[in-house]
Amino acid sequence: MRSDAMKKGLEKAPHRSLFKALGMTEQELERPIIGVVNSFNEIVPGHMHLREITEAVKAGIRMNGGTPMEFPAIAVCDGIAMNHEGMKYSLASREIIADSVEVMSMAHPFDGLVLVTSCDKVVPGMLMAAARLDIPALIVSGGPMQSGRYQGRDMSLSNIFEAVGAVRAGKMTEAELAEVEEAVCPGCGSCAGMFTANSMNCLTEALGMALPGNGSLPAVSAARRRLAKLSGMRVVDLVRENLCPSNIMTAKAFANGLALDMALGCSTNTVLHLPAIAHEAGVEINLDMINQVSEKTPNLCKLSPMGQYFMQDLDEAGGVSAVLRELVAHGLADGSSMTVTGKTLGENVADAAIKNGDVIRSVADPYSASGGIAVLYGNLAPGGAVVKKAGVDPGMLKHRGPARVFNSEDEACQALINQQIQKGDVIVIRYEGPKGGPGMREMLTPTATVAGLGLDKDVALITDGRFSGATRGASIGHVTPEAAEGGPIAALQDGDLIEIDIPRCRLDVLLSETELEARMAQWVKPEPRVTKGYLARYAGLVTSAGTGAVLKKL
Repeated sequence: MRSDAMKKGLEKAPHRSLFKALGMTEQELERPIIGVVNSFNEIVPGHMHLREITEAVKAGIRMNGGTPMEFPAIAVCDGIAMNHEGMKYSLASREIIADSVEVMSMAHPFDGLVLVTSCDKVVPGMLMAAARLDIPALIVSGGPMQSGRYQGRDMSLSNIFEAVGAVRAGKMTEAELAEVEEAVCPGCGSCAGMFTANSMNCLTEALGMALPGNGSLPAVSAARRRLAKLSGMRVVDLVRENLCPSNIMTAKAFANGLALDMALGCSTNTVLHLPAIAHEAGVEINLDMINQVSEKTPNLCKLSPMGQYFMQDLDEAGGVSAVLRELVAHGLADGSSMTVTGKTLGENVADAAIKNGDVIRSVADPYSASGGIAVLYGNLAPGGAVVKKAGVDPGMLKHRGPARVFNSEDEACQALINQQIQKGDVIVIRYEGPKGGPGMREMLTPTATVAGLGLDKDVALITDGRFSGATRGASIGHVTPEAAEGGPIAALQDGDLIEIDIPRCRLDVLLSETELEARMAQWVKPEPRVTKGYLARYAGLVTSAGTGAVLKKL
């Protein structure tokens, strides 16, 4: 066993004495030692119950003859970090999470790992670590939050962000906003729509790195606790079978992940995270592959913020397994891919069924013939840009309008608050990319304000930053190269006509190549916004959004 390096032999007597200082017995030391990474903290609603989930995991490990050893990981609440300096740390935290799991697992050579997670950057960070370490491991999510209820209507976090804009537009009173504030997030779990956290937790099933149910079983359910126990039991078997992430997270598994992504209509942040995880696994995912999968994979679900359904509806309709079974049955996902169950993906989902044809459509009757995400190219985004096309109003799939250019999210938000944006405008927010931000802030506040003002069917938003999974509308992010790297978005001026053609995967500014080159010749690279601390180091090492914003190899 891998843990023998810290517990076996004459020379390890000092090491054993330290384990015994923890109260461990000889019998516990003889068993496989399983690291249990708990991302619990008291500020993230998706994580506030993870001590309970972790205890269930540890119980399962003990039930199957293993010894659990718990250690922590950080977690940022994107909703609380939104629209201030804190959001610059959200994406950047992914690398710290992966690195910290690596540090703990190399310093203390565990035989296996259970990664207890829930929210946005924590899931991919832990998957990156699992791929990097390549020891038996699986993911256990805390599960999705239940939707809130207000005046007979189901709601989630995106609704409260949009409600702020509605108050600004005079469509809602501040007293009504306060009532929504009390009702919209009823308890623990990752926010109730198909936002980034739930997107990533669903994709763990397609990647084969979690037991069926991990994506959709509600945070408050007893089934979630049973899943945690079963996961703890299963990791001990993974150690005995020596079934490692490299056997599971193969090119086939990532193709399955992309197919599920398109079918569910997941967050555009998956386009950052799947390539980053694949990078650690030695598998290449590029933006062209994303379009290729999207073209052939129908969109089968419209969950909040794109539709009226929530995560508990997906679970009741058959969960991720029902979606995957539909994809496997029609040759859109590879059922032969191995999973942490020790069975193939096809075997895992063989008995699944769609129980509500409105929540999960069939391939024969999809919401759209192609997937939920598209990558756009053009003279404004030669390296690509990303849009959740399943969330775009049909009237905005093609749009031409004048640019309203802002050099930060804060400037754009102020213009929206002052109601200075007109129907037909294309809001451009630049210098918010991985390097320029730094940290590539999510921009739920401006997109939700646009929706709250009633402009989401008339106004587009383009940025070299990124969008929350709770975003809907013609919101195009990840514009590459970013402004701070001298991308064409840096050359834009107020009034430039921008043409968006999502069906053709095009994003262009109606300027000649000569004019663009002349403007860029006058461009002066701005001074870094952050010059000390972690963000300054991150800005110096991070690559473009088109590569998943992974760090450069030294």
